Amino acid sequence: MAITVKKCTIEDLSELQKISKVTFTETFEEHNAPEHLNAYLEKAYNSGQLASELANPSSEFYFVCYNEETAGYLKINTGDAQTEPMGKEALEIERIYVKNKYHKHGLGKRLMEEAFDIAARGMKTKIWLGVWENNENAIAFYDKKGFVQQGSHSFYMGDDEQVDLIMVKTITP
Repeated sequence: MAITVKKCTIEDLSELQKISKVTFTETFEEHNAPEHLNAYLEKAYNSGQLASELANPSSEFYFVCYNEETAGYLKINTGDAQTEPMGKEALEIERIYVKNKYHKHGLGKRLMEEAFDIAARGMKTKIWLGVWENNENAIAFYDKKGFVQQGSHSFYMGDDEQVDLIMVKTITP
């Protein structure tokens, strides 16, 4: 089993769009109305939106591959690219997704390690993320990694307002 992590570039736009839509749908389709899910997918993962995010110097995307197949991805933000104003000392994990068939293979852990490494290189003192309040598996994973809930914010799946828990981990650079 070979697990590799690769930083995405604009040349990866099509693959990024594909893995984004697949993993988000796998994660949330059974809990959301199709019209809300489809509205979110079109807004968040259209080519123009993803190209803009890839071009932002304060955002980075990484693929995790399992035996050379793209199995998931990570999106991190710093500075003003963060979805909440958490300061220059913070790194946000905006997206961390792995295809269902690769759960329990250590890929989420590997992406999390990548985020921690990037934070350490950038001298960040905290890593934070938002996680849907009903995503118990993800919350348990973040708990195990040392994240603690420190608030919440609204997340819109189409027109459906949902609650994301804000979880933070203090780190020493």
